[in-house]
Amino acid sequence: MHPRRLTPSMSLLVAFEAAARHLSFTRAANELSLTQSAISRQVAALEALLEVTLFHREGRQIALTEVGAMYQRELSGASQRVRSASLQAMAYRNGRGSLHLAALPTFASKWLMPRLKDFYQRHPDVLIHIHSRIGQFDLELAGMDAAISVGDGYWRDLASYQLMDEQLLPVISPALAAGKPINTPADLARHLLLVVTGRPLVWRQWFHRHELPDAAMRLGPQFELTSHLVQAVAAGLGVGLVPSCLVEDELRDGSLTLAIDSPLQTGLGYYLFVSPLKANLPHVSAFKSWLLEMRSHASSHI
Repeated sequence: MHPRRLTPSMSLLVAFEAAARHLSFTRAANELSLTQSAISRQVAALEALLEVTLFHREGRQIALTEVGAMYQRELSGASQRVRSASLQAMAYRNGRGSLHLAALPTFASKWLMPRLKDFYQRHPDVLIHIHSRIGQFDLELAGMDAAISVGDGYWRDLASYQLMDEQLLPVISPALAAGKPINTPADLARHLLLVVTGRPLVWRQWFHRHELPDAAMRLGPQFELTSHLVQAVAAGLGVGLVPSCLVEDELRDGSLTLAIDSPLQTGLGYYLFVSPLKANLPHVSAFKSWLLEMRSHASSHI
């Protein structure tokens, strides 16, 4: 097969991508500052090159064929990578950059945000755009440059940099602690135990470490966000098992207190994940180096 059939010109691909996104040759033409007939010709040329029909045409209405929809899905990721590469190249030229970071919502608000002022003071030409994400996903398809998540440090095709170990603390409101004191691990059985939806087994781990039976646990409501669980604990709903880095302020101001001084080391950690292709770009490298420097201070805040 001739290589040209596998690598259509960018003008053909851009015309198809715009037409597929708008499902309109006219709107695609307006976006690209071309005529409607030019878009139609470019799409027809692409179909002739590939020898497939990408659009159903009925009068002025168009709709993607099955193969057309598949081609659009594949191209959307590739187009995003091309745009990202161009932006990164321009950023490399002038030392500026814009980084799209996916981060766990509560970690971003409680740990990262209070420290970002320091980063901007050092790197005023770099912008960090923060997006809330939970779990692993395709960074390229999502338009993300990096991610901060909790786990074992493995994320397929990405380089990982550990920021801190995960340590979970059993926390309680002072009022609830006064009403139902906790002097031994077994006393936790008297309290409602609050959990995060994505981590339903952490209390079981804690009870097993203290050789307490599962039957002794009084599991309470689940919360999608750790921040909501922390608020529930502060309101006196029960006891939470929460990452230490996310309750620094509450423990400091007294709105929460340790239910018992018995942290759980989960064996997991908080990591920065970056594509190896982007890790050495100036603005990405600056953010990575700054985060790793913050890591050295993290233990003193836990």
